[in-house]
Amino acid sequence: MSQGHHSRGETLLFLTDAQLRAGIEAMFFAYRGFTADPDRILARYGYGRAHHRAVHFINRWPGTTVNNLLAILGVTKQSLNRVLRTLIEDGRVESRVGERDKRERHLYLTEIGRALEAELAEAQSARMRDAFRRAGPDAVAGFREVLEAMMEEEQRRQFRGTAEAAE
Repeated sequence: MSQGHHSRGETLLFLTDAQLRAGIEAMFFAYRGFTADPDRILARYGYGRAHHRAVHFINRWPGTTVNNLLAILGVTKQSLNRVLRTLIEDGRVESRVGERDKRERHLYLTEIGRALEAELAEAQSARMRDAFRRAGPDAVAGFREVLEAMMEEEQRRQFRGTAEAAE
């Protein structure tokens, strides 16, 4: 770690309650901005954010099992089944029985599912690309560090595995 980075981190350890609350508020507003474009796209299909998360992670891991998706999303089986049923009925997700274990269901995006995922990803990528460009490379690295530091250990492991696979 560079000295500049270290000393900056030390001063951040002494944030006031007001600064922390401002950071929390910024996170709420940033999340609202980050989800605004996808929410408009999802609304056209009668979908919500749970559909978006499912489509995102099925795209990241084609063939992922329902149980793996449950673990990643941290939702109830009932809630995930409701989302998957809609996506399957609408022809965006295909569920295939496992070859080795017939009890497993493996999930894949169809062509129209991939098109929806691409539209959602592009909307969010454009917003992130613009924000990262304006903030600069040091801020981008710091942003990722902060996000990872807020994750539970298991989530951090999952994220790092997907991030390394993408790079």
